[in-house]
Amino acid sequence: MTAPHLAAGRLAAVLDRLEQDGYAVVERLGGQRHAIELLQRIGRFLPQYTGTVEHEVVHRPGHEGRAYSQSRDTIRAHTEAPGWNPSPRYLALYCHRQARCGGGHTDLLDLHTLLGLLAAEDRALLTGAAVAFPGPDADREGHRPVTVPMLSYDGKRPVLRFSYNLLTAADYDAPLDAAPPPEQLPLGQRGIDLAHRVGALFAHHRTQVLIPDGALLIWDNQRMLHARSQYADERRHLTRYWIAA
Repeated sequence: MTAPHLAAGRLAAVLDRLEQDGYAVVERLGGQRHAIELLQRIGRFLPQYTGTVEHEVVHRPGHEGRAYSQSRDTIRAHTEAPGWNPSPRYLALYCHRQARCGGGHTDLLDLHTLLGLLAAEDRALLTGAAVAFPGPDADREGHRPVTVPMLSYDGKRPVLRFSYNLLTAADYDAPLDAAPPPEQLPLGQRGIDLAHRVGALFAHHRTQVLIPDGALLIWDNQRMLHARSQYADERRHLTRYWIAA
């Protein structure tokens, strides 16, 4: 999808792609300013973890060995900010410079596909077991996490909250080798097993997107799992946005 579509007032085409596929790649926007203008027509920017509406997804030394946006390591399947109430409806990444090393893909998997692949007991765990998702005030005394099933519905629209790391390491940005005992985890061994099964299905059925320079990837965060592949090119640079519908 290219800039002329937007200039001709084809915002509906982007929204239709989000509705049909759960994500859209918009190319040749003419710069970050035009990407911001498009996103503002889709919804309202939300403050992210540091309180700013823009987060630079770029390598920063000191995060090695962690599943974190500013490391170069793999990030496993999750939805963004599951402890926010509500969680961001859409996520967007504007690509300043993509990795040239063959890594750094943004991987996506539609909930509708996942549900068709999971066993009945796993689907029941998604909808029936309440998980305490830490939110923006997790380090403050008296903080109450959002405690809800991983999958609920707003009318007919699904609201998915999922974190491989939370289920297996009790931390969103966990060290890659973290392995606390099951009794310290939100759903114990059941959660570990679910995370592993979802992770295996994700790896087999994901859509891999290597966002072109100057392009914007938008996806429905309440419907799509996402992840990132490891990369080596330290010049990779994207900007992330959270959007409320």
